[in-house]
Amino acid sequence: MAEITIRSVYPEDLDRITAIEAVCFPPAEAAQREVFRERIAAFPESFLVAEAAGMMIGFINGCATNSAFIYDELFHSTEQHIPAGKNLAVFGLDVIPAYRRQGVASQLMQHFIQTARNTGRSSIILTCKERLVPYYESFGYVNNGVSQSVHGGSQWYDMTLVL
Repeated sequence: MAEITIRSVYPEDLDRITAIEAVCFPPAEAAQREVFRERIAAFPESFLVAEAAGMMIGFINGCATNSAFIYDELFHSTEQHIPAGKNLAVFGLDVIPAYRRQGVASQLMQHFIQTARNTGRSSIILTCKERLVPYYESFGYVNNGVSQSVHGGSQWYDMTLVL
C-alpha cells in the first residue's frame, strides 16, 4: 500500500472533492460543488483529505454543532455551523474504490477524532447506513437507532462517539 498523507483541505481541492463524492455516494445523497465550496470556507479545520503519491484519494468533513444528532439542514447550510459547538458532525467519509479496504478511511477517521479531541469537543456524531454500523462501532461509536434524518431519501442510523 502507498504511504498515505492526511492534511487539511485547500480551496483548490474543490473539483477533486466533488468528483470523489460523486463516485462514493448516489446522486440523491452526494453533496454538490457549491456545498463543498461553502464547507471548505466555513470549517476547513474539520475537513481533512487523504493523499497517496500526491493524488487525493479520500476525505472526511463535518461541522461543529451543539446538536446531539445530525438533522438534514446540517448537510445543506453552513449557517448551521457553530464554531464553538460541543460536537463535531461527520457529513461524509469518502475513499475512492481503488483505495478501499486498505485503512485509508480508518486513518481519516482517526485524524478526525484527534481533531475533535484537540479542539475540546465532547463527542462526534454521524449518520450511516445499517451495513456500516459495525464499522463505526469499531471506533467506539454507539448506535442510537434509526435517525430522523431522511437525507437523500435513505434510512440512516445515528451514531455517537463520546470523547
